[in-house]
Amino acid sequence: MSILGNLMSRIFGRGQQEPAGPAAPGAAAPTAVATAPVDIEAILQEKAAKSAQKLNWRTSIVDLMKLVGMDSSLAERQKLAQELGYTGNLQDSATMNVWLHKQVMQKLAENGGKIPANLLA
Repeated sequence: MSILGNLMSRIFGRGQQEPAGPAAPGAAAPTAVATAPVDIEAILQEKAAKSAQKLNWRTSIVDLMKLVGMDSSLAERQKLAQELGYTGNLQDSATMNVWLHKQVMQKLAENGGKIPANLLA
């Protein structure tokens, strides 16, 4: 499973499939199934309330990964950045981290998550 897929499954709390991406050429279009959006903010607030650590998951990819019980090391974040197509300097962790957080929030929204607008900006 990809790092993003693992992160999403920990947030959605179910056997989340790999994130939606472009369909393979010649593949049938997926059938849309009406499901209610998952309130990501509520899920993460609940996890944060139960955490012994004070984690700023709203702006920090490190804290978001910690909150869901994942390895948040630089090496793991660099792998996630590569997985998501980051083209910047992987050694510039501050810039990469900001980009990662925005991308993860966007991917959660694209895959059925209800994300407040301020977290997508």
